[in-house]
Amino acid sequence: MTRKAYSFVRTFAPEPDRDLRVDRHYLLCASAGVLRLEAQGQAWLLPPARAALIEAGRPVRVSIPRQVTTASVLFDPDFAPVPPAPLTVFDLSPLARALVSECGAWGESDEPLTAYGETLFAALAAVTWRLADQPSPVVVPAGRSPELRRALRLTQERLGEEVRFEDLAAEVGVVPRTLARRFEAETGMTWRAVLRRMRVLRAIEELAAGDTAVTTIAFTIGYTSLSAFNAAFRELTGRTPTEYRASFRP
Repeated sequence: MTRKAYSFVRTFAPEPDRDLRVDRHYLLCASAGVLRLEAQGQAWLLPPARAALIEAGRPVRVSIPRQVTTASVLFDPDFAPVPPAPLTVFDLSPLARALVSECGAWGESDEPLTAYGETLFAALAAVTWRLADQPSPVVVPAGRSPELRRALRLTQERLGEEVRFEDLAAEVGVVPRTLARRFEAETGMTWRAVLRRMRVLRAIEELAAGDTAVTTIAFTIGYTSLSAFNAAFRELTGRTPTEYRASFRP
């Protein structure tokens, strides 16, 4: 019988979207690199120092734009309660990081957990389930209709360019007013707000990937003003880009 909870660390090469569904509650942490997760019409970015809590049996689409190393913990549904949401991404506290690291000593096995191990995994569940009540705002809508999903994909591909909404609508095959209504109805956001959020997400990927200067990142993702980039970044994350990068590194 497999343990009530276990942990493992793996490194994955870049790969396109694939579906993930596991029969246990899944705590997924990126220790190096970035993962993209999509579920229920929304997309999340998972950089270092963040975690995703996925409910057992819930389908999630995962993509790996660059090599990533993950630390994962799986909990039997009889061992840990149902997570507060099917998928939640949140910041790891220092205590949660320490517990994830300590739980790494117990991999998948037919041997039962020791009393100490069971206590550690129970503590990790208690801490991370509580953190999941305060999800990260770094999320973008994925869209439902083919037209909107294509508009989102085209926007994502052109973040470093001067993107015009009218041109986007023409490529999708609808008039701008119709596409604007689609954004409001399917995302609850304007296209401009989605663009701003996508640019911040791309900046987070770049911040996690290495030591590229913040100014270079800002210009690469389409900002012509460092102050405007810093303001947009702080509005979404509550931190400056430099502070956010520092949070990746314990």
